[in-house]
Amino acid sequence: MRILMVCLGNICRSPLAEGILLNRIEKYNLDWKVDSAGTSSYHAGSLPDPRSITIAEKNGIDITYQRSRHFTVEDFDKFDLILTMDSSNYQNVKKLATNTTDINKIDLIMNYANPGRNIKVPDPYWGELGFEKVFGMLEKAVEGMLKRYVEEL
Repeated sequence: MRILMVCLGNICRSPLAEGILLNRIEKYNLDWKVDSAGTSSYHAGSLPDPRSITIAEKNGIDITYQRSRHFTVEDFDKFDLILTMDSSNYQNVKKLATNTTDINKIDLIMNYANPGRNIKVPDPYWGELGFEKVFGMLEKAVEGMLKRYVEEL
């Protein structure tokens, strides 16, 4: 399985989601790939936000190898599942889809923790919700996704 995490700038939420999932991929020895991207290119090439790095480190996860990149239409061919952090990013990704196969790859990540509720992961960059709470939300979503796709968990 190849999974792409997507938020606006690819420096706060999606790097955390990528780091959490990569941590679980290693823990469960899964043959999965994970990456992250942003619907904007504001921070292309940048490290994750220092606050994301800090909360990840606090939870035993290193995300300092990540660099922000812009989501592209080619990502539909590279990934089986594209998980967005909120409805705005969902719509921005969906606009780039060229067919129903592409559209069917897109979902809101929190639907794995709260199916069908379309809950957003708030952007902690502006203080909407703390990085620690966002980390907890993403951790629950990743665990829900693993339970859905990995039978032996």
